[in-house]
Amino acid sequence: MKVKIKKPTGGQVAIAILLLVLGILMSMQIKSVRQSNELKNLEKARAIELAEQINKLREENVGLRQQIYDYEKKIKEYQDSAASISKTTELLKEELDKVKILAGLTDVEGPGIIITLDDSKMPTQPNVDPNSFLLHDSDILQVINELRAAGAEAIAINDQRLVSTTEIRCAGPTISINNTRYSAPYIIKAIGDPKILKNSLEMRGGIIDLLKEFSIEVKIEEASKVVIPRYTGSLRFNYAKIRSEGS
Repeated sequence: MKVKIKKPTGGQVAIAILLLVLGILMSMQIKSVRQSNELKNLEKARAIELAEQINKLREENVGLRQQIYDYEKKIKEYQDSAASISKTTELLKEELDKVKILAGLTDVEGPGIIITLDDSKMPTQPNVDPNSFLLHDSDILQVINELRAAGAEAIAINDQRLVSTTEIRCAGPTISINNTRYSAPYIIKAIGDPKILKNSLEMRGGIIDLLKEFSIEVKIEEASKVVIPRYTGSLRFNYAKIRSEGS
């Protein structure tokens, strides 16, 4: 017996198609919802991660600011220390320069006077000691003493700087200065107030008047700039030592 299969009606086909479409739409909706939830979860996780990174960066920023502050503080301390050292060094240099000037260990220049002394050119007279018309170490020493008393800050004779160990003494027809012999004329340079230095030598009855009595040739010039070289010899102290405190 043959079973007769009924052909679906148009309405049944339409319902089937509708159900198929609804199934597809529901499937797509479910898939969309899942994707949306996954996206939301991913965004939430990303937001949490970003928040953690931001907090970490903030903490690092605070740490860096503290390091910057510490470094700036150290730099300020170094600058203050360097400024203090620089000031101390400058003061020490000034004191050292003064000591060098006093000791004659550096070239100096300044206002002062230039004195030229020469033996008398007068012919020898009978019954008169010819040595009286020649310059001697005592004459030079008196001139030097007057200059020092008048405030001379540096003195040289024939460019030999006078220091504490300088000797001025007769050596036959010459005068020895810093172990070097010189004959007349003697050129004495002194740095100080030009007028005071000149007046101290030219005072009435002073050393210049005495030298002129024996026709010793004397010339004194004021100068706005006198150059005096440093002492070039060696300074040795065999007995003098620096005294330690409390000794």
